[in-house]
Amino acid sequence: MNQNLTTGSVGRNLLFFSLPYLLSYFLQTLYGMADLWIIGQFEGVASTTAVSIGSQIMHMITVMIVGLTMGTTVCVGRAAGSGSKEQAAQIAGNTAVLFLSLSAAAAGVLFLGIRPILSILSVPEAAREGTAAYLGICFLGIPFITAYNISSAIFRGMGDSKRPMYFVAVACGVNIALDYLFMGALHLGPAGAALGTTCSQAVSAVIALAVLLRRRSIPLRQSAFRPRCRFMKRLLSIGLPVSLQDGLIQVSFLVITVIANRRGLNDAAAVGIVEKIISFLFLVPSSMLSAVSVLGAQNLGAGKPARAIQTLRYAASAAAGFGVLVALAVQFTAEPIVSLFTDRTTAEGAAVVLLGGQYLRGYIWDCVFAGIHFSFSGYFCACGKSGLSFLHNILAIVLVRIPGVYLTSHLFPNTLFPMGLATAAGSFLSALICAAAFARLFRTKKRTEAVI
Repeated sequence: MNQNLTTGSVGRNLLFFSLPYLLSYFLQTLYGMADLWIIGQFEGVASTTAVSIGSQIMHMITVMIVGLTMGTTVCVGRAAGSGSKEQAAQIAGNTAVLFLSLSAAAAGVLFLGIRPILSILSVPEAAREGTAAYLGICFLGIPFITAYNISSAIFRGMGDSKRPMYFVAVACGVNIALDYLFMGALHLGPAGAALGTTCSQAVSAVIALAVLLRRRSIPLRQSAFRPRCRFMKRLLSIGLPVSLQDGLIQVSFLVITVIANRRGLNDAAAVGIVEKIISFLFLVPSSMLSAVSVLGAQNLGAGKPARAIQTLRYAASAAAGFGVLVALAVQFTAEPIVSLFTDRTTAEGAAVVLLGGQYLRGYIWDCVFAGIHFSFSGYFCACGKSGLSFLHNILAIVLVRIPGVYLTSHLFPNTLFPMGLATAAGSFLSALICAAAFARLFRTKKRTEAVI
């Protein structure tokens, strides 16, 4: 159902809209977590490393697709806030035409570039074939990922965050069942993990598109799918900076993976496992980014900018508070968490647990600062200024995250803890830049209103 997010309690709207969003992200993240956990039960460190590296690449591609569809969410949200269903339909149709075409081309290019990708990432020799098999199958499933996220973006822009949660819940159940079939019963290793993920994504895409096409609140007639430059330009002007921003963030994580890979197989496995754990913990900041984007877009479309700012404040406070609690808890539980994904009774597994615990204890502080800058990024997207999100993230990556990890890797060869702190320092800079950019926007708006 559609939901009007421009009236009533701002805090209540944020809570009830973000909870299904949070659960959707949780279930989607469970895809990769399940792959990693299940293969750890049936295979060795080499296969675990292959799935962790491959799923990290696929996570980068997925978040870039989600970033592109952020333009859809914001544009549909603004149309819904102003009461224009016809315009929402035009935006939805043009999204499908544009992004499905791009995803098909991207799938082909990436499939042909698997070997160069492995070389660039310095994938350990023992994990190379498994990683290639995983990526080859997953790359062919990129159009399914795109189709699901297009449908979800449209639903969320209309204020409905529940249906995407249902779609991904079905897919997650299918994924786990297929993982046990392909990796457990059939012993297909990393290729089995990829098959389970790709098939489950196809299921979610088919269900989501079927429900969307039968939906009557958006008039998706054939004319809505006719390409229109003005709509495509609006979609890309918001979505492309977000996609590039998210892509560059993931590239920075891949650079960190390369650095870890060059330290050895155990370091590579430890970093890969912790990246999965962090992606799980980042569900709250990510859900706040998306919720602020939708609530902010609808309220700005309805001419209620004060409610959009109030939404930002609530979201940033909640996400940062969550980050502090989690960061403190992880200081006492890091090794047991990492040991869920590898067998600590073996020499290799014990080394991975030790290194992963070190990395996680430093990295976990990223959750605090990410909660703040993710919320600001959502507000900037709602305002149509997603370029600000791109700016603060690229500055954090270039000035702090990558050089910090590189330096700490060489200065502290026996521990991963400083490398984890370096990643958190990048988010700290992002949070500072976001606060400064928001203050400047607010002052500019006040001066403009005074002149009028």
